[in-house]
Amino acid sequence: MAEKREYRMEELAELAGITVRTLRFYRERKLIPPPRREGRIAWYDDHHLARLRTIAALLERGHTLSGIAELAEALDHGRDVADVLGVGPTEEEPVRLTPEELAARFEGEVTPDNLAAALELGYLGTDGDEIVHISRRLLDVSSALVREGIPLAEVLAAGARVREHADALAELFADLILRHAPEEDLHRLRPLARSVVEAELSLALDRRLNKRL
Repeated sequence: MAEKREYRMEELAELAGITVRTLRFYRERKLIPPPRREGRIAWYDDHHLARLRTIAALLERGHTLSGIAELAEALDHGRDVADVLGVGPTEEEPVRLTPEELAARFEGEVTPDNLAAALELGYLGTDGDEIVHISRRLLDVSSALVREGIPLAEVLAAGARVREHADALAELFADLILRHAPEEDLHRLRPLARSVVEAELSLALDRRLNKRL
């Protein structure tokens, strides 16, 4: 494990490419966490440096300091990644992102409200200075929808509704399987349940598109 480094204010400011005055301003605005105090000396660490670099990247993308402060507060109060991912097995591949990488994925759409909604849904968790999305597939699809012009807020609202239906379908299949097979067969028969849902959704989309056309 790498040794934890600590920096005085002047050294941290130099590494981050900002002035000491700017660093003090960020601290007063609570854009960065308080330093560790040792008498009259303030010690900063790599967590502070990562946060400062994130602030710089978000400012370059047009975010305001007020908006960044709200984003930071949402992340600081978000659930830990262990709480989001849980302890059981999953077929989904989590994705680790820095805040600026997340902002790049959803250009102009990473607002405090959208971030709070994604955290509340459990799509995102925090792990130190990183953000973890629970599913690469969901991340790719949601960013593709946003690129097509659909507001992220509406994508997240749709995701919440889909979650309700998905939970109901999962309950239906789990009950069906457990009435006729031992519990350990749930994982083995999972692909069959997924295939039924995918086929029915495909047919439903066909019906809706034919009706519209």
